[in-house]
Amino acid sequence: MATRTISITEEAYQRLKNLKSSEKESFSDVILRFYPSKRKLSDILAEIGVDIELADSIESASQRMRHAKIREAEM
Repeated sequence: MATRTISITEEAYQRLKNLKSSEKESFSDVILRFYPSKRKLSDILAEIGVDIELADSIESASQRMRHAKIREAEM
C-alpha cells in the first residue's frame, strides 16, 4: 500500500483524532469511512438535512444535463 505525507493544521488533526472509533483505527480508515469512493446522493442529503434551495439547484442542473444530451444526440 502506497502512502503519502500531508500537512494539516492542528485543528484538523484533532478533529480527525476525535473521529477515530478506536486506537487501532488509522486516519486513513477514518477518512475512508466518512468519504467512501461512491456515495448515494440520498445519503448525502440525509446527512445535511432538507434544503429546498439545494434540491431546486440539483433538479435544474439535472434538467440542463438531460437537455444537453438530447441536443447532442440530435446533431
